[in-house]
Formats: sequence, structure tokens, C-alpha cells
Amino acid sequence: MTNHYYSERPDTAHDFEQWSFELRGRRFQFVTDAGVFSRETVDYGSRVLIDAFDWEELPEEGKLLDVGCGYGPIGLSLAYASERLVEMIDINERAVALAQGNAKRNQIENVDVHQSNIYADVHEESYAAIFSNPPIRAGKQVVHEILTGAYPRLKKGGTLTIVIQKKQGAPSAQKKMKETFGNAEIVIKDKGYYIIKSVKE
Repeated sequence: MTNHYYSERPDTAHDFEQWSFELRGRRFQFVTDAGVFSRETVDYGSRVLIDAFDWEELPEEGKLLDVGCGYGPIGLSLAYASERLVEMIDINERAVALAQGNAKRNQIENVDVHQSNIYADVHEESYAAIFSNPPIRAGKQVVHEILTGAYPRLKKGGTLTIVIQKKQGAPSAQKKMKETFGNAEIVIKDKGYYIIKSVKE
């Protein structure tokens, strides 16, 4: 059975839920399903990342990229708040379909939601920012591939921002980001969740 949220095609039985949640000052309507991450509410780590994300110092031009978008809370809320074009990718086809539906449901048009195994099928050569609530259960190799693969895909001055729990590998993620970018700042610590940001200098 392939019923992990990081599976390409989860085969768990569908179990749709619909609920609302306020993000960045707007109440969003979400439909979720079995086989996707945190289907009953917007998980706390994603909320911390959404509130902490800062695009004011980003390059003026360029898309944002949400790696591992799930059903869409981070990418959709930041697309709404920033008015930038946000590309949203996930390996999980069920999550992608939900995110596409949630974009329409919330009338968020400045998004490009599609399936991709990490960076394999992204639509741009470079981005102003990449952000992720990485799939910890997929393993350290996948998480570190997200971190190291971000560097060549960022514009100069672009940022990589992730959320990760201390107990689930925040120190090693910060170390890998520092090795890759030469810098890795802990922006916020909140209930064991770390927001870590690197800048491509």
C-alpha cells in the first residue's frame, strides 16, 4: 500500500473534509482528503511559516516556489498576501488535485499548481524565494535534497525558508543550509518549531 502523504499515488479510501481557517487575515475554505498531510487543520508548523515569511527584501522579479504544497495552505495564503505568482508543487497527485481545487474555491488565481518530485518538473529556472514544510517522514535524504537543490534555483538575493521541528532535525537542516548557502538564520522558535532562512548572496 502507498498511503503516505509523500507517496505519488496514495491508495487509501477517499474521505473528504471541508473546513475553514484564517491565514494572513483572510478566512480560507479548504477541502482535504485521506492520504494528505494534516488534513483536519492547518498544522502548527505551516502556520508559523506563513506568519514568519518575509518577502519585502526579496528580488523584485521572480516567482515564489512552494515545495511540498500539500492541499495548499502555505502557497495559497502567501499568494493571497503577496500578490506574487506562486508555483506550488507536490509529488502526491491527490494533494495537487486538492490544492488546485482549493485555489479555485478561494479565487486565488496567481498560482501554478502541478505535480513534481521535488524540483524534477518545476516550471522556472530561478525563483525569488523557495519555501517548504518538508516531508520529514520521507527521510533526511529527501529533506536535504530540498535544501541543497534550492540554491541553484534561486535568484541572487533570493531566500530559502523552511519550518522544521527541533526534535525532527532542525539542527542538521540548519547545518546543511549553512553548508549550501554560507548562512542559515533561525528566524523564529515557536513551540519547538524552527523557521530557518538562508539567502543566496
